[in-house]
Order: sequence, then structure tokens, then C-alpha cells
Amino acid sequence: MNRRRIAAALIGGWLVVAAGPVRPLRGQAKQPAASSGQAAEYEKRLSEIRFDINRLRSKLGEEENREKSVLSQLDRIAVKKRLLRSEWNLLQVQLAQTRADRDAVGKSIPEMESALAADRARLARVLAALYKHGRFGIVRYALEARDLRTFVDQVRALEIIAGSQDRLITDFSTRLTELGRADRELREKEAEIAALTEQSAAKRTELEAEERKDKTLVAQIKTNQKTYEQTISELNLRAQELEKLLRKLESQPHATAFPGLPFAETKGRLDWPVNGRVIQGYGLQRGSFNTKTENNGIEIAPPSNDLTIRAIHAGKVVYADFFPSYGNLLILEHGGGYHSLYGHCAEFLVRNGDIIGPGTPVAVVGDTASLSGVSLYFEIRYQTKPVDPLLWLRRR
Repeated sequence: MNRRRIAAALIGGWLVVAAGPVRPLRGQAKQPAASSGQAAEYEKRLSEIRFDINRLRSKLGEEENREKSVLSQLDRIAVKKRLLRSEWNLLQVQLAQTRADRDAVGKSIPEMESALAADRARLARVLAALYKHGRFGIVRYALEARDLRTFVDQVRALEIIAGSQDRLITDFSTRLTELGRADRELREKEAEIAALTEQSAAKRTELEAEERKDKTLVAQIKTNQKTYEQTISELNLRAQELEKLLRKLESQPHATAFPGLPFAETKGRLDWPVNGRVIQGYGLQRGSFNTKTENNGIEIAPPSNDLTIRAIHAGKVVYADFFPSYGNLLILEHGGGYHSLYGHCAEFLVRNGDIIGPGTPVAVVGDTASLSGVSLYFEIRYQTKPVDPLLWLRRR
């Protein structure tokens, strides 16, 4: 081994000694911006909403192909409103996911900058040491070995550490590149958040326009006798369609017994699905223009600060979908031939097939396909036949 090689090895070793041990790079293997569990939860929610959006688009197509009538117009608006709300919800989840990614990237940047500063300081010490000792001084140290064995051992050790300094410079360069990438990603996430926020505002505006259209149509129905009477006639036909649905549900295999008292033994003791006042009673009712209607359920107008619908008894969700004239309709099976129905919902909080306990939040009160504004349409059925809900609910 010639003196030049010894000098090179010694320079490498001396630089390592001056710089201190080379630290491993934190985050050389790129980590996901959000935790894997959080990312999986976001993806699951996004998948569910996208599935709902595709189904609602198909449902909207069905409603547009339905024979034109006053109620069909109301139903189309109701489906469109729920579709827009689902699309808005999708944007909100995407916003939350992007913000989580942005925050994770932003949190990593100060750590990377601190590590980079430490690497820069180490390199500065190395350069200062190199300048101070110079190449010939270091070669002289190598030639002062006491014997051949010592000299050989020193050379072998120096050969091992000769390449260490290259790793220090490489790591510094890699960290610098990663910091630049993180800065770019942060700017991209900020731009994505701005775009999603703008889309969200546009979707909200579109939803508000559809809600105004809904209110205008309902007002026209209520103020025009001919239109109102036609609507009531159509509602009676839709009630027959609901009867068919319930017969179909009743013919399917039933869930096993639910915990607690059997539904048949709870008459007069059930908690109300929502707080509020009854604005439409059960049975024969007199409406606008002196019309008479037969109501299979009741309508409850809740306070604006409490719109959560709760299950009146333990049961299984057997239907959670849009149903003409009833809007977003939820049906729970309670065993023993009993079902409870919750119509005009703004949003479902449970899914078809879920087993839920009494008092479980199941939906949010809305005005989908409603002639009464924001309200809950509520029925109790026994073997598909309606019964008076007020006889089953706790007296207030």
C-alpha cells in the first residue's frame, strides 16, 4: 500500500473521528403521511360513500323515468338532495384525509430541518479539521507507526473506515432531497385542500338551490286545491306500495329474538323516536281544502337542536333506502311480526342488516319527500298492518 492510499485512508478515518459517528437517516424509507390505521379508516368511509353515490345516481335515473306527476317531482328532488348531500360528504372526508396528510408532512419537516442542521454542523467540523491538519501532516502520522505489525493493523483499520465519510455526505444529500420533496408535498396538499374547499362550497350551493326548489314545489302543492287533491290521491297509492314492501319483508327469514322484553309486551312503555310535537295524527285526518286522509302513522316535528332519531326497541335494520313519497325510509324489525318505520330522514346512521339496541341513534330527521317540512314520519306495524303509535309510545 503506497503513501497516497495510506493518506487517503487516514483522511477518511480522521474525518470520521472529527465528525463523530454517522447517524442513520430518520425516515429514509418513506412513511405514509397519515398512519396506516387512519388511512384505512378514511378509505373505508370513502368507499362506502362512493357506493351510496352510485346507487343514488341509479335511483335518480329511475325516478326521472317514472311517470310525471306532482309526487314524482317531489321524489326526484328528494333523491337529488340526498345525492348532493352524499357528494358533499365525500368531499368532507377527502378534505379531512388531505388535512391529516398535510399535518403529518408539516410535522415531519421541522424534524428533518433539525437533522439537516446537525449534519451541516458535522460537515463544517470536518472541513475545519481538514484545513487545520492538511494532507502532509496526516501522512506523517501514518509513517510514525512503531513496527510493521502496528503499521499493518492501522492500515487495515483505516481501510475499513475510509469510506465512512462518503456515507456522511451521501446521507446529507439524501436528507436534503427528502426535505425538498416534503416541502413540495406540503404545497401540493395545501393546493388540494383549497380545491376541495372550493368544490365543497359549490356543492353546498347546489344543495341549497335544490332545497329552495323543494320548498317552492311544496308551497305550490299546498296552495292549489287541484294539485293538493291529486297529491293526496297519489300518496294513497304509494301507501299501497309500502304495504307490498312490508309483505315482502315479512316473508323473509326473521332475526332471532332480541334482548329485553318482547315487543308485544312494551305497549305504552316505548320511548319516543324523537322529541317534539305531533303535527299529523294517526287514522282519519282532515287536511287542507277539507280533504280527508287515512294516515297509517304520525308525523313529529322535532326541535331544531335535537334531530337525532333513535330506535324505539331492539331490532334489525331490514330497509334503509329511498322509498317514493316517504323519502329516505328506515324500517326496523323487532320480532314477533312487529316493525317500526321512520320516514323523511335526512341521513341514515345505520346500515341494512345492522342489529341495534333500544335508544340507538339510527337516522337524522329531514324533509325528504315531505309536505310538512322537517319532520319524522313514524309508523308501527304488526304483521304488515298499521297500529296507532301513540298507544305504544310512553305517555308525555
